[in-house]
Amino acid sequence: MPDAASRPRRRLSRVRLRRSRLRVSVGDERGRSLAMPALAGWLARVAPDRARGRVCIALVSDRRARELNCTYRRRDYATDVLSFPASGDPRAADVPAGERFLGDIVIARGVAVRQGRAAGHGERTELRILALHGLLHLLGYDHERDNGTMQRMEQRLRRKGGLREGLIERARG
Repeated sequence: MPDAASRPRRRLSRVRLRRSRLRVSVGDERGRSLAMPALAGWLARVAPDRARGRVCIALVSDRRARELNCTYRRRDYATDVLSFPASGDPRAADVPAGERFLGDIVIARGVAVRQGRAAGHGERTELRILALHGLLHLLGYDHERDNGTMQRMEQRLRRKGGLREGLIERARG
């Protein structure tokens, strides 16, 4: 077998690129890891190129989503998805060297199931729609203030990921 120095550079650069891309972990509201490689892998695959680092997705009860929405947005209902950027988050120190923590995406699982049913698709598809929307917020997009920039990005990425509709279109439709 050839030593590392004699391997083609192209191969090494692909490995570096994979390591520097988005890493996604999924857990519950108690911080326990959930085995959801399809969701994590899908989001990492469709994420924009500038999404580099680590993201945590928490699938929580509607009650917990309502508490968070009330505390952080002053809205007393269980929303579907919330994004919490990492700025100032102490967990940012826990990521490997060279990798940054982008933040948390919180998804109300009950809301996701109901919205998926109402939209004519399953929970898996709805979780993907919500995770993508949450990731774009972590990256600084804001559909309430950006004159359609987030909507266009979400539309491009959801097409790449095989989704027919996005959260923004559904809300406006």
